[in-house]
Order: sequence, then structure tokens, then C-alpha cells
Amino acid sequence: MTGEKDPASAVLNRLRRAQGQLAGVITMIEQGRDCKDVVTQLAAVSKALDKAGFKIVATGLRECATGTTARGDHPPMTEAELEKLFLSLS
Repeated sequence: MTGEKDPASAVLNRLRRAQGQLAGVITMIEQGRDCKDVVTQLAAVSKALDKAGFKIVATGLRECATGTTARGDHPPMTEAELEKLFLSLS
């Protein structure tokens, strides 16, 4: 992605942030916190995971479409497979 030297680091940071938020939601439930507060924080976790997923797809799209990766070549994904990949995040 433009402006980023290591997209994997950005994804890992987002996932770690989501992991912390999820731990907070678990604690809130254990403490018997208000349902509205729990759901609000759970929605934040969900959005953080979605953003990480979109980032993974955006940065990996070229690899998926061409079949070229840092670990070696694999068959390129078809248009239908790419569409299914995107839809899995919605």
C-alpha cells in the first residue's frame, strides 16, 4: 500500500488492538456491565477485525490475482474466487 513500508505490521497492529478490545469485552461481561456498553465495545471489536481483513485483502490482492507470493507461486485466483474472498468480509 502507498505510504506503508510493511503492510503486515499494520495488520498485526490492528489485530493486536482488536485482541485488547476483545479482552475488555470479556472483562465487561464477567463484571456484569450494562448490555449497551458491552454491545458498543463488541461493535468496536468487530469493526477493528473488519478493517484488518480489508487491509489483508487490499495488500494481498495482487498476490491473489497473479498467484505470485513471497513463499512461491500458486495458481492465480479466478474472478469468482476473488469476489467470494471479498464477500466473506461482509
